[in-house]
Amino acid sequence: MLDTIWFILIAVLWIGYLFLEGFDLGIGILLRALGRTDKERRLMINTIGPVWDGNEVWLLTAGGATFAAFPKWYASLFSTLYLPLTLVLVALIFRAVAFEYRGKGVSETWRNFWDWALMLGSLVAAGGVGAMLALSTTGLPINANGDRAEGPIVGAILYGLLGAAAVIGFAVAQGLAFLSLKTEGEIRVRARAWLKKGILPLAAPAAVWAILLGIKTADVVGLLLVVVAAAALVFAFMMARAEQEMKTFLGLAGFLVAGVSSIFVSAYPVVLPSTIDPAFNLTVENASSSPYTLAVMTGVAAFGVPLVLAYQAWTYWVFRKRLHVDHLPELHDFPAQVLSGTASGKR
Repeated sequence: MLDTIWFILIAVLWIGYLFLEGFDLGIGILLRALGRTDKERRLMINTIGPVWDGNEVWLLTAGGATFAAFPKWYASLFSTLYLPLTLVLVALIFRAVAFEYRGKGVSETWRNFWDWALMLGSLVAAGGVGAMLALSTTGLPINANGDRAEGPIVGAILYGLLGAAAVIGFAVAQGLAFLSLKTEGEIRVRARAWLKKGILPLAAPAAVWAILLGIKTADVVGLLLVVVAAAALVFAFMMARAEQEMKTFLGLAGFLVAGVSSIFVSAYPVVLPSTIDPAFNLTVENASSSPYTLAVMTGVAAFGVPLVLAYQAWTYWVFRKRLHVDHLPELHDFPAQVLSGTASGKR
């Protein structure tokens, strides 16, 4: 029973991560394309500046929960996908450094470098997470010990690319919806126009992923959730056309929740399928920690998760106002200021 509860909780953590980190990854991907000027790109970054690092906590928590609750799942998945997950880690590091260092200089070369670092870091991180989740639900060539073995990889590669496209597409759509909610002026107008045209094609890979998995597993509940996700997507599309920004954002959120839920429901009780032999599948029963470990973790989660939710809700409430390029202060090169002050005898 506790192993199933933790499977559900891990699914919830991934939904939380994709929902919260989705729009700030999307804004990072859109940075160079949607932002036409340096001020517009600063505005885009400022919409997520107070929250991006808190959003990444959900990724760390999802990974940590998998390690503690299902160590065999964690070991097989992370060792088999060691190289792509290392690339995701490097991308997240570059992304974090770009957030902090972009404003430390005023030269165009400096800012362009960190803009590209932020864009590419967001793109690789979103694609890598999507590929990992897709392969976790559709299968990897693992043997009876959960180790990587020789086996068919073409199907795994295609599913991985589908998962990468799904998360990138959803992140871009949600990023556009978030920018239309959080900004005023040209960026808002441009984000709404792009979302009207792109919401359906951007969400299409995620819909295909959920449908394929539901058909593969023949899970009725999973397929019903796919229908719910499709309805939420149609609602989001209609609201985007009507320029109802909050309803569009909520429609995309409903699409995400129903779509990811359908993927996990269809996969249950298998946490990592083997493409070599179904007998080698890792399930919630054979991959979980001891009942005592799960019981202790449940108690900690019962206390910690509501606390995190309350804190993040408060953060978003505090930074709920719309932003405009006119709100941005002029930037000054810090070293130049220091030199100027020193030359004039100021201390």
